[in-house]
Amino acid sequence: MDAVLHALADESRRTVLEILRDHPASAGELAEALPIARPGVSRHLRVLREAGLVDVRQDAQRRIYTLRPEALVEVDEWLGTYRLLWENRLDALHAAIARGKKARR
Repeated sequence: MDAVLHALADESRRTVLEILRDHPASAGELAEALPIARPGVSRHLRVLREAGLVDVRQDAQRRIYTLRPEALVEVDEWLGTYRLLWENRLDALHAAIARGKKARR
């Protein structure tokens, strides 16, 4: 999970994942979407591959990248406990607001 969180920490890598969420893309297409030089894009793609967030396949001279959402499952499960904490706090806030409205009537 640490490698996934490290990969997600960078804005450029998150941008790549957002693009790949919608459709597979070549390395060139991804490079055009980022305001960095191609060697930097290659380094970001390597980090994403090593974290298991993307797959790559060769298509003639192009490398096509696809998102691997399975890699996010462990992070989602870890965040689930925090999500539950916030849901409970928001439910308590909602109840307190409702009590306040009833008391003013």
